[in-house]
Amino acid sequence: MREQQKERGKEWLETLLNLMGLPAEVTLVDGDSMTASAADCWLNINEANLSREQVELLTGPKGESLDAIQYLANTILNITAEPQDHNSFTVELNGYRLKRQSELLAIANRIAEQVRATGQEVEIKSLSSAERRQMHTFFQNEADLATESRGQEPDRRLIVRLR
Repeated sequence: MREQQKERGKEWLETLLNLMGLPAEVTLVDGDSMTASAADCWLNINEANLSREQVELLTGPKGESLDAIQYLANTILNITAEPQDHNSFTVELNGYRLKRQSELLAIANRIAEQVRATGQEVEIKSLSSAERRQMHTFFQNEADLATESRGQEPDRRLIVRLR
């Protein structure tokens, strides 16, 4: 991702936070240093000037507010770009994404073992669309396993099965 695009993401998120009356700075971190792909950019909200209540508000229950902000960032910042030129922004606050990424990886490993042991597909409920995309990514290099999403929001589920 080009520096200009990263800066645009940082400025957009800082403007949004300012409009919300939240005194937070945003720092840029390349995705490859945050266990994502090098094409990603993490927009880290510095929580130093935020109260605990403000952090909870920005995170939301089960990360829903953070997911919504991230969705807006990716939609707005890519609106005029061709699909092959889309950038991927991850909005991080207070280590939430990294912690959740670890939890999802542990779930993925447990499910992979279960599917391999039983030969039966496993359905994972209660994942946000961003989390489902992460899970698809975790499984994409597994030669013997495949994933798919089924159902309609808000009841969309991830299915893991043998290929």
